Amino acid sequence: MIRSLSFTLLVLLASASPCFAKEWAQKMFKITSHEFGHVARGAKTEFAFEIQNLYEEDVHIVDVRTSCGCTSASIAGGKSTLKTWEKGAIIAIFNTKSFTGQRQATLTVVIDKPYYAEVQLNVNGYIHSDVDFTPGSVAFGDVEQGTVLSREVAINFHGRSNVQIADVRSANSHFEVELGDAMRTQTGVTCKMLVRLKNTCPPGYLNETLTIVPADKSMQPIPLSVEGRIVSPLTVSPANLFVGVVAPGESVTKQLVIRAKSAFRILNIKANHEGFTFKPSDQSKTVHLVPVTFTAGADGGDFVAELAIETDLGMGASTTCEVRGTVKLSEATEPVSVRVE
Repeated sequence: MIRSLSFTLLVLLASASPCFAKEWAQKMFKITSHEFGHVARGAKTEFAFEIQNLYEEDVHIVDVRTSCGCTSASIAGGKSTLKTWEKGAIIAIFNTKSFTGQRQATLTVVIDKPYYAEVQLNVNGYIHSDVDFTPGSVAFGDVEQGTVLSREVAINFHGRSNVQIADVRSANSHFEVELGDAMRTQTGVTCKMLVRLKNTCPPGYLNETLTIVPADKSMQPIPLSVEGRIVSPLTVSPANLFVGVVAPGESVTKQLVIRAKSAFRILNIKANHEGFTFKPSDQSKTVHLVPVTFTAGADGGDFVAELAIETDLGMGASTTCEVRGTVKLSEATEPVSVRVE
């Protein structure tokens, strides 16, 4: 259920310790620490600490401070105000160009609305001076779904005359990697690597890591950041659907608008949550108006569901829509979300 801070936090701030009083703000972060591990000098090394407003009141982030010049911080997209259920992020950027060795930093997120609170986020890692990448990351940019695209990266090992790469690992099956022969340079050894994005990659943001594993076991594996955005030929509006507050057994119907540049048919719509029914048209057209009906079950509380929309466009183009809502039980059975002992 959506939590209201108004009365509860007034009591907390008046009677509780400072550590206890900031717990409401910490609950909005799923993760408050990150280990970058071993990274190459000059490599693009970032991490997004996701924050989501769980409350009825707007949350405003007024500042983000950092304890060390080895790490800078920013509010993703400048989105400092979050409304109910909205998500944002605090971006921690490891300064691998100016620092080397073991580094750690504390980021302090300062919130001034609806009440003052500070949340501390921690990062650490080891920046190597004997290896770097040119460029510092694999940046694909915006790529239309179904497109094959390649980027080349030079892996430079300094102060070594003979280095071999044993493996390049990735948890993402939509990448292919080709390694060139190692070449000696004035400062060490360089190996060129081609990273290819397959046409099977689904729509969404790419924020992946390739791990470079040297054959010499005394050398640490080094991560290489891969970034981009796979753009679906489909658009869905609204991208985030709110069905409101409903009682068990009650139904509510909303409408999705699904568009593409060329005519298409909707083959299927799936929901990963019970209670949804859909009435898509079986015609081929560029704009589809799809009624979405949700019927609340017996379980109360907030819910989040994802709708997966499949079409007959090339390469099986698909898109998703997030649905949120609250099933409200009667006052006699409704659970209390926040209590002050």
